[in-house]
Amino acid sequence: MAIEIERKFLLKSDAWRAEVTRSQRMQQAYLGGTHCSTRVRIAGLQAFLNIKSRELGVQRQEFEYPLPLKDAEALMLLAENTGIDKTRHYVKIDRYTFEIDEFLGANLGLIVAELELDKAEDDYPKPEWLGVEVTDDARYYNSNLVDKPYSFW
Repeated sequence: MAIEIERKFLLKSDAWRAEVTRSQRMQQAYLGGTHCSTRVRIAGLQAFLNIKSRELGVQRQEFEYPLPLKDAEALMLLAENTGIDKTRHYVKIDRYTFEIDEFLGANLGLIVAELELDKAEDDYPKPEWLGVEVTDDARYYNSNLVDKPYSFW
């Protein structure tokens, strides 16, 4: 069983932008599920099917599989929602990589940094631009931003 250990943060400033090593536009759609979220993501010319358990907190079950691009495009058309459109920026600090999602569309204005860890109790870098942790706030989960976009909060 695969386990994702991830922390989510808001940001205090745009100082992180000077540290970005690469950026990638992503579109994703959610296919439903009561006990898990099932996501199709297209990132450039790659596509993935991702299934995550819905527990709140730092640790959740996660399974991810590559998909042919045409299959992912067809699955996205089956989604019952408008999906998520965002640009993901990568900032490497020491051995850690912060994935900073800058949302577009109905979530425009929301920027969230995510950091995957090996263990929940790992000590991780805390750059000056890192703001309040929102890991336990379900509003910031991408699967919830589809139904309750940031612009409606």
